[in-house]
Parts: sequence; C-alpha cells; structure tokens
Amino acid sequence: MKSISYTPQGVCSRRIDIDLEGERIVRVKFSGGCAGNTQGVARLLEGMNIDEAIEKLEGIRCGFKSTSCPDQVAQALKEIKNKD
Repeated sequence: MKSISYTPQGVCSRRIDIDLEGERIVRVKFSGGCAGNTQGVARLLEGMNIDEAIEKLEGIRCGFKSTSCPDQVAQALKEIKNKD
C-alpha cells in the first residue's frame, strides 16, 4: 500500500491523506474543510481507479474559488501519477 499526504491550495482543508493499492484508492482523509462534504467525497472515492477519480473531480469549483476540495484531490492524484 502506498500512502501520501498532500497540502491543498486555495481551499479550507489543510491536508489530504490518500492510501492507494496500485491504481485503486483505498482511503481518503481530509484534515479541515467542510466535514460533511469532505467525508462524502472520501467515501465515494473508496475503491475508485485513480484516472476515473481525476476525470470526475478535476475542475470542480467551490463558490467563487478557482478550485475545491474535490479538485485538490484530483491535483494530488495527478501529482502521484506524474511521480510514477
């Protein structure tokens, strides 16, 4: 299992921890942010393929911000893929 911590930019959450098994997301945990929304996003991502998650989440905005917690998960996953 591979675990990473990502520091999001431009959102309320302070850290996103992601556990992966190969190309599958096992667990996502947000520190900070809107608790109900981040828990919901985290649960929906469990078992999802990295590429599918990026496709679904990238570009989602929060209000007038240019990003969101889901978009920041996509950015974290893209960073992981680029390192491999």
